[in-house]
Amino acid sequence: MARYRGAVCRLCRREGVRLHLKGERCFSGKCAIEKRPYPPGEHGQKRTRRRISDYGIQLREKQKLRRIYGILERQFRRYFAQATRRSGVTGEALLQFLERRLDNVVWRLGFASSRALARELVNHGHFAVNDRPVNIPSYQVRQGDTVAVTGSSRSLPPIVASVATAGGRRLPPWLEIEGDAMRGTVLSLPARDEIDTQIQEELVVEFYSR
Repeated sequence: MARYRGAVCRLCRREGVRLHLKGERCFSGKCAIEKRPYPPGEHGQKRTRRRISDYGIQLREKQKLRRIYGILERQFRRYFAQATRRSGVTGEALLQFLERRLDNVVWRLGFASSRALARELVNHGHFAVNDRPVNIPSYQVRQGDTVAVTGSSRSLPPIVASVATAGGRRLPPWLEIEGDAMRGTVLSLPARDEIDTQIQEELVVEFYSR
């Protein structure tokens, strides 16, 4: 499966904001964007002086959202196509699809320090949905589903460390966790005001609606 293998700090600098792609380390340490607040590359500082077109603003917002959730372009387009077929606001439906990914739910519950680590742990079969092992990061959870660390993985150092440091992270109201049992429950589907991703999803909709 294709994945971005470069330095994630370059992505933060390219988008001009902290994307928190390194998980807890981004909250505790200094981000590269503080030292070099301009896009990467030889001509990065010159780019900051250019006027960005409406298309460029929409593109950057789309790229930011895609990189926050660690999704490649083809899969992101599929999510958008599914969102357009849903009744209601397309942008909210798109965010809901992204939030319901199993790797994102694992991260939200505090079982992984970043979405990238959550994706890796899910791929390796360390989680079960409704007591059935699932190793597909893009699996869409539903209301009433339970997500739990499998018995043999509860002593895994990355998971133990993530649970120990996740106390300061805000748990969204659509999720509930039983800390000692390393189990979480999807109470409802996420509403827009329950998703703290700093994004203007209407710009993403405009980008794909050109």
